[in-house]
Amino acid sequence: MKQGESGSAVPQRKHAAAAAFQFLSRFPVKMQLDFVPPLLRESVVYYPLVGAAIGLCVWLVGALSGQLLPALPAAVLTLTLWVWLTGGLHLDGWMDTADGLLSYRSRERMLEIMKDSRVGAMGVIACVLLLMMKAALIADFIARGSWVYGALLILPMIWSRWFMVYAMSAWPNARGDDGLAVLFKGLGERREVQRSRRAALMLTLIAGVVTLAAVGLFKPDTAVADAMLSGFGTLPWWLYPVSAVIVLPVACYYIGRFVASRISARLGGLTGDTYGAMNELLEAALLTVLSVLQGLFWL
Repeated sequence: MKQGESGSAVPQRKHAAAAAFQFLSRFPVKMQLDFVPPLLRESVVYYPLVGAAIGLCVWLVGALSGQLLPALPAAVLTLTLWVWLTGGLHLDGWMDTADGLLSYRSRERMLEIMKDSRVGAMGVIACVLLLMMKAALIADFIARGSWVYGALLILPMIWSRWFMVYAMSAWPNARGDDGLAVLFKGLGERREVQRSRRAALMLTLIAGVVTLAAVGLFKPDTAVADAMLSGFGTLPWWLYPVSAVIVLPVACYYIGRFVASRISARLGGLTGDTYGAMNELLEAALLTVLSVLQGLFWL
């Protein structure tokens, strides 16, 4: 490390973290920043942390509203907060991507449609279906009432945002030197992607430890679940959080790669809109995986 770098490292990290929160969320981070490409590239290290913060809010509001309201209204209230916390940024990308890809036009025409600020019919339909799916999954978690496992809910938000970072480095920019994505150019040649992955893994480990500690302290009644699972052989309760912290990152990587490859093949690369679309898709997909795991363990 060169002389003087250590003294500036902490402020640089603070600015990068603040940039990530300001760019991806509505958390009240009051700091004047100039969103130049070097700062934006450094900020991606903190994308999983932003996801964890959003996931924590979703977990707490879902748990609280589930005590006061039936599952479905509580889920809609929780989802409303979730969308507000993101400022609808990724939903906008989801709708624009749906409008473009589902138009089945030429590559140039699809990119032109995605750049249009107006939302078409396919974008609206895709948005409604996505929100319905998310609301149904949240309602399922609330109805189960197993909130001691709730820390695992932050995992989809962590890994969907990590995949955006990975996608920026692994696939070309479909618009060449134009568009928002060009501001992040060069990530594939830098260490930010690896640092972002380490942050996601650390946060995942913390979520797993918190879950194990919560279940160990509050000891939910697992006797019924053990009896119902006797046909599979009695599965210990701790196997669910252990499975979740392993399965969700793996599922994120393979689902994300499949979707990103298909989109890139259609568009000749990815765009800022498609990054947001993949975040939304992966959140819903990983919540579905988590729900399936809960069902397997009768939680």
